[in-house]
Amino acid sequence: QVQLVESGGGLVQAGGSLRLSCVFSGRTFSSADMGWFRQAPGKEREIVASARIDGRTFYADSVKGRFTISRDNAKNTASLQMYALKPEDTAVYYCAAALTGHWDYWGQGTQVTVSS
Repeated sequence: QVQLVESGGGLVQAGGSLRLSCVFSGRTFSSADMGWFRQAPGKEREIVASARIDGRTFYADSVKGRFTISRDNAKNTASLQMYALKPEDTAVYYCAAALTGHWDYWGQGTQVTVSS
C-alpha cells in the first residue's frame, strides 16, 4: 500500500520561503505522477503543482514563478520549494500520487501559514 508522508510546513512571514517534502513508499516511485494540492479554510482543494513521470510539470497560475516542484527518484521524494510566499498561500498542503491516471493516494497534509 502506498504511503505518503509530508513534512516542512510551518509559519513564515510574507515574502519568506518554505520547502515541503513528501516521502513515498509502498510502490515504485518512478511509476507515479506526483502532485501537491492545497486547501484553505472554506475553500475547495486545488492543485498547486505536479511532476509527471515523463518529466512534464504543471503549475497553477497563482504560484507560477514562485513555486518549484521536483522529484528525486533515488530518494522516493517529491518536494515543493516555495518562494515569495503570500498570505493567500496559507492552507493545508497535501502530497498526492497517481498510479492509475487518477490521484489515488494522499498524504496527511501539512499546514503552511503565511503571516502578513
